[in-house]
Amino acid sequence: MTPPKPVTLSLYAMATRFELVLYGRDPVRLRAAGEEALQEIQRCEAQLSFYRSDSEISWINAQAAARPIKVEPRLFRLLQRCAALTAATEGAFDVTVGPLMRAWRFVGGGGKVPTPAELEAARAIVGMQHVEFDDGAFAMRFTRPGIEIDLGAYGKGYAIEQAIDLLRENGVTSALLHGGTSSVKTIGAPPGKADWQISLPESLTECGNPITVSLAEQALSVSAIYGKSFIVDGREYGHVLDPRRAEPVNGARVAAVVGPSAAECEALSTALLVLGPSWLSTLVGRFPGYRGWVALEGTSQPDRDSSIFWTTST
Repeated sequence: MTPPKPVTLSLYAMATRFELVLYGRDPVRLRAAGEEALQEIQRCEAQLSFYRSDSEISWINAQAAARPIKVEPRLFRLLQRCAALTAATEGAFDVTVGPLMRAWRFVGGGGKVPTPAELEAARAIVGMQHVEFDDGAFAMRFTRPGIEIDLGAYGKGYAIEQAIDLLRENGVTSALLHGGTSSVKTIGAPPGKADWQISLPESLTECGNPITVSLAEQALSVSAIYGKSFIVDGREYGHVLDPRRAEPVNGARVAAVVGPSAAECEALSTALLVLGPSWLSTLVGRFPGYRGWVALEGTSQPDRDSSIFWTTST
C-alpha cells in the first residue's frame, strides 16, 4: 500500500517561521487539526510576546511593579515554572532579562555595548528573586520598578507544546512541528518508520562524528549565540546574554537539548550555552529524561549553528 502523502502547513509568528508536517489517512481532517494548532501558536504570541504592546506579558511588565496583579492561570503556572528553572540552572536561564536586552540594544536594534552606568542600572533589576507569586490568588508582583519579563525562546517552546497538545486531542498520531529550525516537537513517527531523524548543527559532534537524534514523542531545542550579533574591536557580541554576568555568552557557541518538553528544552539549551560543557552532567542528573550537547568557540559553520535538519528514518 502506498504510504499517505504528508499534509504540510506553515505560519509566521513570534518572529519565527513555524512548519507543521502531518501524516494520516484523512488529509481534510489533518489540515483542520493543523490549522487549529497553528491558531494556538498565534494565541500564545498574543499573550506572551515581549514585543507586542497589547500582550499580557507587556501588561504585566507595565503594571506589576505598582501593585499585585491577577494573571491568567496557565500563564501564572508558566511563569512559576520559569522561576523554578532559574533556580535549577543557577540563574543561567532567567526570563527577567528584558532590561539587559534593552541595555545591549537587542530590543529594536542591532546591538551596542552599553555604558558601565547603563549596565549597572540593568543589572540591578534583573533576577527572578524580584518577582513574587501569590499561588492562591494567581497573582504576582515585581518588588522593583523597571523589571521586564522576556520569555524569548521559552515562549516559542511553550507555544509548540500547546499546539502539539491540540493535535493529540484531535487524534493526530504522526506529526512534526518546528519553529525556526531550532526547536522541534514530534508525535509518533512517519508511516512505516520508528521515529523522526533530526540532524544537529555541524559544529555539534560526538567523537568527531555528526550527530543525528531519533525523536518519537520528544522535543529538541538548539540555542546559538550568533542569531543576532554585532562586532566591536574585532569581538563579536551575540544576543544570548548571561544574566549572572550581564553580558553576552562567551565561550560556548551552540548547545542542543533533547527531552520530553519543548519549553523545557529551550530553557535547558539556553542554560547549557551559558554554563558550558561542565554543566552537562548536572543537566542529566537534575533533569531526568533530558540530554544535551555543546560546542565551544572555534568550531565552524556559524551560518548553520541554530539549524536542525529532519528526515525520516530508513
